[in-house]
Amino acid sequence: MATTPSGPDHASASVAEVTTPHGPARVHLDSPAGSRATVMLGHGAGGGVTAGDLTLAASVARRAGLGVALVEQPYRVAGRRAPAPARQLDAAWVAVAAWLREQAGDRTPLVTGGRSSGARVACRTAAEVGAVGVLCLAFPLRPPGRADRPSRLPELDGVTVPTLVVQGSRDPFGMPPSGPDRRVVVVDGDHSLAKDHPNIRSAVEEWMTELLSP
Repeated sequence: MATTPSGPDHASASVAEVTTPHGPARVHLDSPAGSRATVMLGHGAGGGVTAGDLTLAASVARRAGLGVALVEQPYRVAGRRAPAPARQLDAAWVAVAAWLREQAGDRTPLVTGGRSSGARVACRTAAEVGAVGVLCLAFPLRPPGRADRPSRLPELDGVTVPTLVVQGSRDPFGMPPSGPDRRVVVVDGDHSLAKDHPNIRSAVEEWMTELLSP
């Protein structure tokens, strides 16, 4: 594991390469002393950790005094755009979560999440990594124009901790329903969540405050 200074959208963050079963992942870590929780966020299938909604959620967490870890999956670190199979994404995510717990301490709450594919990974692994909450930005409920493909709703339904879904009103991947311990906030925009940043920020801020209140 190598660490160097710098990180997306925050000059004081460090960048670490973390060994996983499928190659090194890259973690942009900002963990101030005394952080009462760590927020671990993953990117979409073809994007990176500089996506606007991810950096927005990260900034909300930092303002609240929380640690932030933006995670690049091994396939992205290796320079590939095509995503790895789900089982590889999940295994790499679990390995990074274990590393983060070593850095922050086992008693520090871990909030996981991400955008699109990253949100799916966070849902599938929430129980295994011991997440206390899951943040889903633009959850891809069903591929556009593919009514023959099964819904990914079971991945959301499998999460047993408080979950926030922030979804664009015109997202072609569909609109997930609310559910037990699952809040769905609809904002103006499509799957990119490139618009309506004030409402995205407000939704994430309110949810994180409630989730981590003493």
